[in-house]
Amino acid sequence: MLIRTLLSYELVALGLRDLRAHKLRSLLTALGVIFGVAAVICMLSIGEAASAEQLQQIRLLGSQNIILRSVEPPKPQQVGKAQDAIKKYGLTRDDVARLRTLPHVGELVLLRDVADTIVFGARQFDGHVLGTTENFFRVINVRMARGRSLMPLDSEQCEKVCVLGWTAARELFPERDPLGQTVTVQARSTGPVPYTVVGILAEVLTAGTPAKGLAARNINREVYIPLTTADLRYGDTKVTFSGMSREIKDVQFSDVYVHVEPEEQVLVVSKLVERVIRHQHKEPDYTITVPLELLQQAEQVKRSSQIVLGSIAGISLLVGGIGIMNIMLASVTERTREIGIRRALGAKRHHITAQFLVQTLILSVLGGLIGILLGIGLARAVTVVVQWHTIIPLWGVLLSFLVSALVGIVFGLYPARAAARLDPIDALNSATRLA
Repeated sequence: MLIRTLLSYELVALGLRDLRAHKLRSLLTALGVIFGVAAVICMLSIGEAASAEQLQQIRLLGSQNIILRSVEPPKPQQVGKAQDAIKKYGLTRDDVARLRTLPHVGELVLLRDVADTIVFGARQFDGHVLGTTENFFRVINVRMARGRSLMPLDSEQCEKVCVLGWTAARELFPERDPLGQTVTVQARSTGPVPYTVVGILAEVLTAGTPAKGLAARNINREVYIPLTTADLRYGDTKVTFSGMSREIKDVQFSDVYVHVEPEEQVLVVSKLVERVIRHQHKEPDYTITVPLELLQQAEQVKRSSQIVLGSIAGISLLVGGIGIMNIMLASVTERTREIGIRRALGAKRHHITAQFLVQTLILSVLGGLIGILLGIGLARAVTVVVQWHTIIPLWGVLLSFLVSALVGIVFGLYPARAAARLDPIDALNSATRLA
């Protein structure tokens, strides 16, 4: 019966008229709800964007992949060490052979860093040239923007073809079509080698900005050639210069991606991979990254941060609810005579309860709607002013609105019931004494 009374047009119109009669007080009463909802939406938008970017970066690694990377082991400086000494470290062909024998290993993606400079005409681009197997683009789930990826025939015939990352293509060819053009890869060990561009990768985006999605690399700035061509043209040695010093590195594979099937076995296989590699390497010249493990940890952190942010912002809604209760109790005191007259004329207790509860609901609902608009505006302002990408979650907006309505019901119920419990005779006598 109370719900049916709440939905009556007369009570809603009466509630709106009462609120319009005290505009300033109504606005001040609703401010707590307005700022509470705005704070919830704004904070969740910032947190959601930060979490989304991190999760997207991890997903680009592939939840079914285990990533091994060669790293130069730390060594103490040695006086009088030969400048041209070859540094040999990292993942080897023996490691790859052992990885192939592990259970649930579907396929391996092999990469070798061979050069850092790509030239077209008068333009020079500093990125990374990597020899890789043709399954790289499928396993890593990198899309092609134009052209084609590397094919098995390219590897079989050691073709001099390449696929450009998005940034590499844009900087080398700002005004022309890269497909079919010939770029020159400058390597210190072999000199210039020409390659024909057969494909361009789509730009890798996370939360609106280019990201280093694959481990520590930015695939937008990379150029890919067949691994067999890299074997034939460059071997395992890469020569780099830093100022007047020269550095020679002998690394058979800079990266190895182990693709595991099914996904449920990734964590188990990662332990086997770590055991196999650790057994063969006396020095820490490699790293192992398990994206699925990182993804699970990031999602857990995201859930925890959402709870914390929502709880902190929810305190504002609690304060707003207390403000509504305080004002409505004062309103009950002011309108004691009106309550006594309505009861004397035959109004039931649920009519009085509904009358005051409608006002609190109108305040909280309107405050929630204004808070949603303010929260969305603040989130957009953060994006424009601070250049911090924000994502406004629909569930956050709906939850904030529902909580604001719930605040109106919970904190408005006590004043409404207190008004309904007033005895008609006592209410009239109290009003007479006050007059």
